[in-house]
Amino acid sequence: MEARGSSGISMKSLERVVSDKALKLGNSFPCQICVVGFLCGICLTSLFLAALTSIGTFELAAFSFSSFSPPCNSTSQIINMGADIDMKLKWKNKAEPEEENDDDQVNLLVSAWDNLLLNNEDYFKKLWMNKSDVPNAPHLENCEERTRARERLDTRLSNHTFPSWINGGDEDNYPLTRRVQREIWYHQHPLDCEDKSLKFLVADWETLPGFGIGAQIAGMTGLLAIAINENRVLVSNYYNRADHDGCKGSARGSWSCYFLPETSKECRKRAFEVMKKREAWERGTVTGKQNYSTKEIWSGHIPKRWGKPWSYMRPTTEINGTLLTSHRKMDRRWWRAQAVRYLMRFQTEYTCGLMNVARHAAFGKEAAEIVLSAGGWRKKKKRSEIEESVWSSHKPWMPRPMLSVHVRMGDKACEMRVAALEEYMRLADRIRERFPELNRIWLSTEMKEVVDRSKEYGQWRFYYTEVARQVGNNSMAEYEASLGREMSTNYPLVNFLIASEADFFVGALGSTWCFLIDGMRNTGGKVMSGFLSVNKDRFW
Repeated sequence: MEARGSSGISMKSLERVVSDKALKLGNSFPCQICVVGFLCGICLTSLFLAALTSIGTFELAAFSFSSFSPPCNSTSQIINMGADIDMKLKWKNKAEPEEENDDDQVNLLVSAWDNLLLNNEDYFKKLWMNKSDVPNAPHLENCEERTRARERLDTRLSNHTFPSWINGGDEDNYPLTRRVQREIWYHQHPLDCEDKSLKFLVADWETLPGFGIGAQIAGMTGLLAIAINENRVLVSNYYNRADHDGCKGSARGSWSCYFLPETSKECRKRAFEVMKKREAWERGTVTGKQNYSTKEIWSGHIPKRWGKPWSYMRPTTEINGTLLTSHRKMDRRWWRAQAVRYLMRFQTEYTCGLMNVARHAAFGKEAAEIVLSAGGWRKKKKRSEIEESVWSSHKPWMPRPMLSVHVRMGDKACEMRVAALEEYMRLADRIRERFPELNRIWLSTEMKEVVDRSKEYGQWRFYYTEVARQVGNNSMAEYEASLGREMSTNYPLVNFLIASEADFFVGALGSTWCFLIDGMRNTGGKVMSGFLSVNKDRFW
């Protein structure tokens, strides 16, 4: 874990502040008033330094992130961000260089955001501050508020309209994406879950050794296809990767720890009641994974109710310098993209908190610099109607343009041609030739050597998770076991979601993980960003 002190103010700086104040006091107000004000100032300064010294260093409860600029640390809970910090806490010593003074202000603001994420009441008490006084953090979400809104949207009412989660226009997504997402949602959220004619497919997530997160998700997309083809409501059951202490209560061991459930709580309740009855299985009212072959789950029929929209997908993937116009698995690529988008349509409060941690650790300092350069210490104002009704739906800030690069090596060599970082970076340079303003990379990989080699590319600024990485060619299962279940689930999902939001993507289509990231991007308004791959899928 990383730790970072949050105060950049030296004792010499403090002495200069005191001397400057003393000189001014001798020539202004009546002595008694000035002495009182001066002593109060020293008290506030001492308290502030003490707080920074005692609180400025702490450990992360989850994981940390790095870029080539100093990282910021935090945890996974976000509370409402205010708009201002009292001017008495903003030290400005005219005798000090402007750059040093600006760094102090940035560190102070980042530290305040750190402690908001930590929900550290003592930090603000020692500074005589209210948490609501802290300037708004553009890279963070109010997770509690956003989750309530998402849960309302995801609840079907008789007069309820479809809760859209698709970004961009139709031309920015795979064909029929909006229609397909709407119809999957209605299929999975029937108005009356007590309807006796309803049928269910109840299935645990795959737990076989060696199955990574990508394979588990791909398997569930196959089960969703079966459920739609057989007019059943899919109900996912035990998810082993959510069986850890971070997932609380009923969310433990459930996909709903990370994303809103694939169906309503009423239908889940009904399905679990029905599956206890032997006659329900005999009549086919409920089925499970055991009712279907491996081939049916992994390479079964794609739902045909929407025709063949994959037949007119726009070619936007480049392999070996050539646009890929068609391949044998166009239908599966289109369907998995639709299914994974549906399954990950809304983040839970827990996942939102993890994303806040990631963005703050990676982008917190840059966000603080932007806020301060725009006058972030201004007097607090009440949020306007447009902020409440319009701007509140905007996604959190991240530095752009951003290129996501996922490098898959290790034991994947038994399934695909693996490529060294150099091949990925050649593709990154290809994109930069067209978009010269691009100089940031979000790097995700399980290999330590890849992170080490990234430091050779000084013309790029890299961001990546600070976790123990794999050395050598041990299996992914062994590597994940060394991290523990919570870490080995949380940090890949964070990388997955940030990659889905990046402006460009370079990866390996032979990796199921990259395949699914590409699907999320192609149903999230990123089709026209393209995808440069170092290889092709092994089944094409």
